[in-house]
Amino acid sequence: MEHVEYVYTSGMTGSDIDARLRAGEHGVLGLADGDDAYAVPLSYHYDGDRPRFRASAHDGDDEKGRSLETTDTATFVCYASSTDASWSVHARGPLRRSERAVDEATLNEWFQPFRLFAEAVEAVEFTLYELRPETLIGRATPPS
Repeated sequence: MEHVEYVYTSGMTGSDIDARLRAGEHGVLGLADGDDAYAVPLSYHYDGDRPRFRASAHDGDDEKGRSLETTDTATFVCYASSTDASWSVHARGPLRRSERAVDEATLNEWFQPFRLFAEAVEAVEFTLYELRPETLIGRATPPS
């Protein structure tokens, strides 16, 4: 494969990973229900310890809810990529419902506005989940 273009990446420091997670707002959470994989884009909040996710429960959304409840070890990925530079952070660990009670003002501070599809506002309920990273890895390409 001598004619394929390549770009070298390098590992990110812990402080670089922390900065990327603190600055980010969304990523993809990989879940599982038995042998079935499920990945969902979600907004997140990172406080320097663990990413927290606001998941909605509404009519017809059984697969996401079931996968959130059956996943023991989840993988969360956030990333950015352009022609000049790219980075990604992978967090892997147990996913649990958050025991922390959070009011609406805090939800609005932590997360982007919630995107509704066809559901009514009154039909949407939120549950917070947190991922306790056992591994946290970041890779980046420097800008040219």
